Amino acid sequence: MADPLATLLTERLGCRLPVIQTAMGWIATPGLVIASSEAGAFGFLAGAVMQPAELEAAILAVKKGTKQPFGVNFHMFQPGAAEIVEIILKHRDQIRAVSFGRGPDATMIGRFKDAGILCVPTVGAVKHAQKMVQLGVDMVTVQGGEGGGHTGSVASTILLPQVLDAVKVPVIAAGGFDDGRGLAAALAYGAVGIAMGTRFLMTRESPIPDVTKARYVGAGTDDILVSTKVDGLPQRMIRNALLDRIERSSGLGIWRRAIESGLAMKRQTGASFGELFRAAKGMTSHGGLTLPQAMMAASAPMLIQKAVVEGDPDHGLMATGLVAGRLADLPSCAELLGGIERDARARLAALSFPASTGV
Repeated sequence: MADPLATLLTERLGCRLPVIQTAMGWIATPGLVIASSEAGAFGFLAGAVMQPAELEAAILAVKKGTKQPFGVNFHMFQPGAAEIVEIILKHRDQIRAVSFGRGPDATMIGRFKDAGILCVPTVGAVKHAQKMVQLGVDMVTVQGGEGGGHTGSVASTILLPQVLDAVKVPVIAAGGFDDGRGLAAALAYGAVGIAMGTRFLMTRESPIPDVTKARYVGAGTDDILVSTKVDGLPQRMIRNALLDRIERSSGLGIWRRAIESGLAMKRQTGASFGELFRAAKGMTSHGGLTLPQAMMAASAPMLIQKAVVEGDPDHGLMATGLVAGRLADLPSCAELLGGIERDARARLAALSFPASTGV
């Protein structure tokens, strides 16, 4: 009998389990990518918040820590994007895939494909999945509304089958998945695997400070909400004092915060004001954002950095999937993926042979 966990995802990405560790800014660092990849998942490095030299150093660190294939996330409007593309292509010997939201055009996708690097964008709507497939991507990750960070309003149980019916490329399910039962359910829908962010954020190898991890562990589902005040687009966050202030802020307050965060981004990345403006401008033409929204979107990661890097969960933002509200532990990546594999196999066996399993 064929192995039910050997799917097109494992075949094409070269990992043991049909599980992707998503690229979370400031969190999907080399240590987490190495741990998740060694444990059987396919790890994505969060290149979208890195400068080119920083990203290449991170790629080299991953290559030193594991022989497993891995992926890199980026977007075409970040400062240094053209150089980042060349760095990714340079390391095509071990980089098996790129992920992106607002990403490359058909020509750039063709360059990656010619280099043997698969393009696996994340989408949150049927029309976006169809557009990406038209551009030539190899697979799509579909994030339902339960997902963290920027998210849509359609639940995974509705969006996943919609996309599966609409496109002819392998589909990966994201948004609300954290265990073997979810993996079995996603495979039953017809997906080739699952992608998880928050679950990997809540592991021992996740680099965020313990004080911030404790906030994730302590959050219940009622402590997690969707805000449109951070950058004008829906984002799912853990409620804290800063988010409460943002929710109460006026339009002027939002602009002040965007400027402050933009200055912090300039210090962090070394980008010029012109580069930051062009990044925001590019997002308006490609992502359908207004210029104020794009400027805030381009700098909002600095607010997340304050919580997940500096360890200040009261004055930073904590992006999260709704699933954090039911998680109360911090396993290692090996423990997490071992449990997912065990439980998924048990659920799939129970569905196939209910009499032998007492179901």
